[in-house]
Amino acid sequence: MAVDLLKEKWQNKVGTITIGATKAEGGTRASTVTVGGQSTLPFMFGEGDMPNKPVIAMEIFDIIPEEWPATLKEPFKDVMNDPAKWAKKCVDEHKAELICIKLQGTHFDFGNRSDADAAAAVNAVLEAVSVPLIILGTGDEEKDNKVLAKVSEVSKGQKCLIGDATDKNYKTLAASCLADGHSIIAESPIDINIAKQVNILISDMGLPQERIAINPTIGALGYGMEYAYSIMERARLAALNGDKMLSMPFVCFVGQEAWRAKEAKGPQSEHEDWGPESTRGPLWEFMTATCMLQAGGDILIMRHPKAVEETRKYIANLMK
Repeated sequence: MAVDLLKEKWQNKVGTITIGATKAEGGTRASTVTVGGQSTLPFMFGEGDMPNKPVIAMEIFDIIPEEWPATLKEPFKDVMNDPAKWAKKCVDEHKAELICIKLQGTHFDFGNRSDADAAAAVNAVLEAVSVPLIILGTGDEEKDNKVLAKVSEVSKGQKCLIGDATDKNYKTLAASCLADGHSIIAESPIDINIAKQVNILISDMGLPQERIAINPTIGALGYGMEYAYSIMERARLAALNGDKMLSMPFVCFVGQEAWRAKEAKGPQSEHEDWGPESTRGPLWEFMTATCMLQAGGDILIMRHPKAVEETRKYIANLMK
């Protein structure tokens, strides 16, 4: 006897966010990227719509990231000293839809580069590639307030996504994004209540909800994944049930978290049964990405080309 599966029907949708501005929109990008808009839980097409697929942003730095293991550096070893060339390689060879540049070199411990240096790096990347841009600070509140305000100004009109804003440090970045037409990443420490509060604070400054993305600060596979997944799921359920302050798309820092795991890096001689780093590193990043997609991730910020390629295939299969 045939059995009909129970289907949920939701009354509300996840919000959308668009990154990038074409020439007709006042920018110089050849394309834009829109995410969000779901009226169902991830990939539950029988219960609602997913009008926009999740996307992958390939992450680059303004300096050579010395903490990256050799396996991760290898695909970019010829361009890592030049963020513009690094970005171009990600787009031309690895088909990146978005570029995410982390301005690590502005941190006091990594060179203490100036806001002018950061602006020059961002401008060089904007000239080198025509895909939309995500711009990240270093997490140092004092330096980020100065640096991100400057890069927001020099990239005015490009509709970048800039982060991160926290409940303790959101006013300067929110004001810059509001003035220069960018969107903002709101960060919360795996806490649904803080996530909502940050979004309220930013919205109260006048930035529209469709220009806010949530960074729920995920964990990698095996390192808090279950907790991160449950927080994202709770937020997505709240959004579909009508909570507008939790209905923003998710940005997940997959590469950053996955390559922190000891299983992803380290010589094989220490863990003979784990296999070579060149295999398990990208695999750890890919598996972390698949979990985040199932939790509702809309933008995945990733690093290794192999992990990006497999995740892109996975997204295409799920969207069928």
